Amino acid sequence: MRFRPLYVPCLALTALLALAACRPDGGDAPATTGDTAPVAAPPGDATAPPAAVATDEAGAGDSADAAFPTLEVTTLDGGRYTLAERRGRWVVVNFWATWCAPCIKEMPELSALDAMREHIEVVGLAYEDIAVEDMRVFLDRHPVVYPVAILDVYDPPKDFATPRGLPLTYLIAPDGRVAEKFLGPVTAAELEAAITAAGGPGTPAAPAAPAA
Repeated sequence: MRFRPLYVPCLALTALLALAACRPDGGDAPATTGDTAPVAAPPGDATAPPAAVATDEAGAGDSADAAFPTLEVTTLDGGRYTLAERRGRWVVVNFWATWCAPCIKEMPELSALDAMREHIEVVGLAYEDIAVEDMRVFLDRHPVVYPVAILDVYDPPKDFATPRGLPLTYLIAPDGRVAEKFLGPVTAAELEAAITAAGGPGTPAAPAAPAA
């Protein structure tokens, strides 16, 4: 598939992510699934239930994705984020964790995409057992413009498959259906190409150079 470049005046958005896979136990070998994208396996300790530790070919848990998922979570600032209220917009639902290096590296690009595209918004779902204050400290070091919610790893959203690798990103179409699912790091260009392929707005062309 050919991806159209995202032309914005933000280096973080135009740079492709050259990401190395991470292992939360400190090992060097990447945790991979049947997909070729590098993913990080959730830690095999109290931060995640046993069912979310191993990876499989689909890169997801036993639960299945709903075609038109519902999502209602409390964000870090105490607000409520409801997917149903985002009808008419493209929504990027990003499962991530603070221990996941590929997740952290894609955050600036997702943040720039949210800030610079009126028809796209991002929500970050932290799939880990972390205190609210610790998450705030982390986001002070890695700020993003989009809302972030901390999930209960023992009771994750029912309409999304339980992540067995991170990052895991869903592209939700304006009508509420799942348009695309990405296991492993995703770029803004890939997301915009998926939107264009699904019939959404295309990537704006680069501004013309001034006449000599």
